[in-house]
Amino acid sequence: MASATQQHRRRRAILQLAALLVLVSPAAAAGGACKSEKFPAGKSYETCADLPALGAALHWTYDAAASSLSVAFAAKPASGAGWVSWGINPTGDGMKGAQALLAFKSGATYVVNTYNLTGYKPLSATSTPIAFKATGLAADEGAGGKVRLYGTLQLPKGMESVNHIWQVGSAVAGGVPAKHAFAQENLDAKGKLVLAGAGAPEAAPAPAGGDSSAESGSVEAEAPSLPTPSGGKKSPAAGAASTTHASAPVLIVLLALAGFVAIV
Repeated sequence: MASATQQHRRRRAILQLAALLVLVSPAAAAGGACKSEKFPAGKSYETCADLPALGAALHWTYDAAASSLSVAFAAKPASGAGWVSWGINPTGDGMKGAQALLAFKSGATYVVNTYNLTGYKPLSATSTPIAFKATGLAADEGAGGKVRLYGTLQLPKGMESVNHIWQVGSAVAGGVPAKHAFAQENLDAKGKLVLAGAGAPEAAPAPAGGDSSAESGSVEAEAPSLPTPSGGKKSPAAGAASTTHASAPVLIVLLALAGFVAIV
């Protein structure tokens, strides 16, 4: 018969394992959310990440030889008549200086505008030039009311990482995006996108085929000056755009099980 000490150890191990399962299961599920996205035929991306704010996700392919970044940003607007936006900031880690793409629905189609965010004034109803050549701009509706924003940016040679921002808004009036909310999750919608070098996530292709910025709603957009290319040996943290893997939570559970078996 097991001693009182052994029984106590078993009970404690069971409680610890239960707590781990409660914590790990949601994380494991969330880690694979972006990988379940199904894009129209002809659109696929090497890497995806579930972003830490606004329920957004980013899918991207970085061609280092061509210095091009192809992205698909997916987020649900703050309302059915709202907008979504994603952009990169080569000069800072917030809204000011960001080169943004913004999408909203106009009638039966989607409009994608570009904005160089330079100050705290309303956006215009038309695009303003941004520092990076942008091609393939488009948007469509994904599952769950999300809007998917597509585009390819021509980046400076040697850029291994860049700050990025994303945002959602609730309204568009006369083609002008209204400013977004200022809740904590809106303020937290920024991070570092690691494209190459140390810290870059491994390619994990998202399914292709199937069913067919910070504060960007309240800023002035003007013609940009080209940023200085960033390069050299960098070791940036993957930050908000690092790929989330479910393997780490699974490993924790296995280790906990091994410890439990050893105690028993």
